[in-house]
Amino acid sequence: MPPKRFFGIVTYGLLIVCIFLLAHLSRAAKSPGDSDLKVHEWGTFTSIAGKDGRAVSWLPLAGPADLPSFVEHFRDTSFKVGLSGTVRMETPVVYFYAPHAMTLSVKVSFARGVLTEWYPHATRVEPTAALFDGSLYQKNANDGSITWDSVAVDPGFPAEFPRENGDSHYYAARETSATPVRVKTPTGDRQEKFLFYRGVAVYPLPISANLTPDGDKVLVKNLGEQAIPSVVRFERRGERLGYSLSSTVQSEATLDPPELNCTLDSLDKDLENMLVAQGLYSEEARAMVQTWRDSWFEEGSRLIYIVPAHFVDTILPLSIRPAPSQSVRVFVGRLELITPATEKAIETAFETGDHATLRKYGRFLEPILTEMMRNASDKDRRRTLSTYLSSAYSYLAQN
Repeated sequence: MPPKRFFGIVTYGLLIVCIFLLAHLSRAAKSPGDSDLKVHEWGTFTSIAGKDGRAVSWLPLAGPADLPSFVEHFRDTSFKVGLSGTVRMETPVVYFYAPHAMTLSVKVSFARGVLTEWYPHATRVEPTAALFDGSLYQKNANDGSITWDSVAVDPGFPAEFPRENGDSHYYAARETSATPVRVKTPTGDRQEKFLFYRGVAVYPLPISANLTPDGDKVLVKNLGEQAIPSVVRFERRGERLGYSLSSTVQSEATLDPPELNCTLDSLDKDLENMLVAQGLYSEEARAMVQTWRDSWFEEGSRLIYIVPAHFVDTILPLSIRPAPSQSVRVFVGRLELITPATEKAIETAFETGDHATLRKYGRFLEPILTEMMRNASDKDRRRTLSTYLSSAYSYLAQN
């Protein structure tokens, strides 16, 4: 056989082999079940804006517990009251939609953070080192993470989930058609409608919010790489409330104070529409709003905004194996604003012994007073605020 013809046949044969291998690798990359699985997640990042508009350090775990007792905690709860951070990651829930039974491995990492609560039982929660106030601010601090090595997802599981007497906003997240999940533990199986976790971090936010010199308008700045999809300025004073909506914030936007003539029903609907626009199913959006309705719409002033997807994936990378065909993650940011109206309301409440009003500010009372002290120019006022702050610490310890 002539050499030229021989090498032509060899080359042709190698080409066929390469095509076969590429096709095989392509099929292997799509492991069984990948194309059948959809994953949706929602959660909240809560912070407080200081005078410069950026998130300040506070004690986000102070105050009464709001979770059922079956939810697991990082070691014990004694360390949590003194654990400070700039971001309280609240109630992320991961939903799975699978038409048939499958087993998954799920891991969530938390940049410059620690996971503090979760359910069902997790295989590993890190770091394992002891924590103390200031731990997350150390330069060599490790990122937190939580891993569920073997999560059974099966539409055939019965809808039998743990529940205790009394109300808890935790249960509202179950009101979806998501596929139930189950994990095995040494003391028996644990079943839920989702994977749930919470944490605290010191990661800087992609947004800042400054009051304008007249103390009326709010200047919102986008500090990240992606546009902020939506921003809501909300205010509540007693039974009166109002809000104003702002569309995409590319660089910055100035928000006028809302008129206090709105209803919670209208706000519910607008927020649900915002969440659906980001990719959540309508029932998921409704579950999220119902979960946080009492908290987002409580006394005071705040921004409620859609966190850019890139920021979520950076601070909170999620890994699922086998990988789903669709992954939607929608997080809402809550940034508390310390306005002149808030300062006046708190000072008046302390002066008159109005504990009902002080209770409305709850865990935000301490950081608000701390910022008021930091920005007070009058020595006598600082001394008075210091007394109020001591009372606030006592109040939080008792609750």
